[in-house]
Amino acid sequence: MGGKKAPVKVGGFVKVQKNNAYFKTYQVKYKRRREGKTDYRQRRLMINQDKNKYQTPKYRMIARITNKDVICQIASAELKGDRIHASAYAHELKEYGLTLGLANYSAAYCTGLLLARRILTLKGLDKKYPGAKECTGEHFDLVEDEDRRPFKAYLDIGLVRPTVGGKVFACLKGAIDGGLLVPHSDKRFAGYQKEGSKLDAEAHRSRIMGLHVAEWMDEMQEEDNEKYQRHFSRYIKAGIESDSLEDLYKEVHAKIRADPKAKDPTKNMAARKAARANMKQRDFRVAANIAYTLPQRKHRALQKVNAIRAKLDLPPFQK
Repeated sequence: MGGKKAPVKVGGFVKVQKNNAYFKTYQVKYKRRREGKTDYRQRRLMINQDKNKYQTPKYRMIARITNKDVICQIASAELKGDRIHASAYAHELKEYGLTLGLANYSAAYCTGLLLARRILTLKGLDKKYPGAKECTGEHFDLVEDEDRRPFKAYLDIGLVRPTVGGKVFACLKGAIDGGLLVPHSDKRFAGYQKEGSKLDAEAHRSRIMGLHVAEWMDEMQEEDNEKYQRHFSRYIKAGIESDSLEDLYKEVHAKIRADPKAKDPTKNMAARKAARANMKQRDFRVAANIAYTLPQRKHRALQKVNAIRAKLDLPPFQK
């Protein structure tokens, strides 16, 4: 009865068989857990809101680092999913004069600063909370205004290991200097010394202003000029030298503060939905199911070979 089999005894060991009753009680994990993208225990703790606050959104500052980009967002959890209130990306820094090095520590700081100025502009707090006047690398305490409280968000770094000098904490520092209130400590910023339990502000500032890259450029140019020409060819082509990196980042910070280009993502949702509905759907299965004949396949293979031979300055094959 019940379909559950008794344990089978094999050579002194008891083998528990996974039978029908076992698989009936098996619960499939969430999709993003199966994909290894979301730590749901951490997410539950971050989005949990007090009952007496009703539907007051609990904001999170999301920081993600990819191979070529930096992503910063302000989000709050709703029943249908996360709502994005503002976002900033490192590739948008090209509009402010930063075209290279869009995934390093300095670019992460600029992206966090851009996010802070955008969300404060959208909330009407950009004048009351201008943030730090200049980047010093020191600890910055936000002075609360009497009329309106500062915009508060909690840092969400995802599955990244929180190491000292991590780029996600450069995003955090940029957002703090931009005027956001994010609960934090200085123990994960670049330049923090564990022995003395203090932050080396000068070392931290050198990372933010790209001085570590400038030092690397000078060392490589002195030791191996050919390697320097290859490694920093895009910097040389853009006319960026080691002496001008600090001034470049200062200009980027000033341009971000002058015009963060804040846009409310909820205003163009109707237009985006209409465009998506009017977009002609292409049936890719039709193209995939076309059966080519043998002469057609041979002709295509010959075209590919001749294209490669043309790049090598070789004469093409004939049929």
